[in-house]
Amino acid sequence: MFTGIVEEVGTLVVREERSDSAVLRIRASRVLEGVALGDSIAVDGVCLTVTAVDGDVWSTDVMAETLSRSSLGGAGAGQPVNLERAVTPHTRLGGHLMQGHVDGVGRVLARSAGEQWEVVRIALPPGLARYVVEKGSIAVDGVSLTVSAVSAVPEPDAHPDAEAWFEVSLIPTTLRETTLGGRAPGEPVNLEVDVIAKYVERLLGDRR
Repeated sequence: MFTGIVEEVGTLVVREERSDSAVLRIRASRVLEGVALGDSIAVDGVCLTVTAVDGDVWSTDVMAETLSRSSLGGAGAGQPVNLERAVTPHTRLGGHLMQGHVDGVGRVLARSAGEQWEVVRIALPPGLARYVVEKGSIAVDGVSLTVSAVSAVPEPDAHPDAEAWFEVSLIPTTLRETTLGGRAPGEPVNLEVDVIAKYVERLLGDRR
């Protein structure tokens, strides 16, 4: 489990393609403190396992399923990535509980700068809009954020180009200390909705 409070921005230094997977080598510092093989580290919100550590570079295997369902499928050498170690029983829960299981890939639609913050609008993949509510929590590239606005869910007979969206307000700390400060319109972002909403939906569905 993770909290969505990014510990540092690392750098993807090597990507090795395999027949049905990829090996990522990521340079970091803080998240490697006390790390052991088999530990979990969230990379842009994707829970990955540490398979090797060489100095300030750690390695992880990424399966085809993860590559196809997250923005890591298109990540290349030199790309900055948000990093967070898994929580411990003594960790302050500063964000919200996250699994590191990406539900879909969204797309930055627009950015609006304020005096001390920026409002970012992000398109929601089909099927995820029902889990996103104003003032609720959502993880964007592994960053725990509060939804400040949300569009109506497109009707079944809506125009094919109609898409749902949500907005988040990024404070200076988030802009400065995560990759979201540099995400431009058109760029993909990993999304994980609140797991509680998915469980509630499933439970209510089973009672019908």
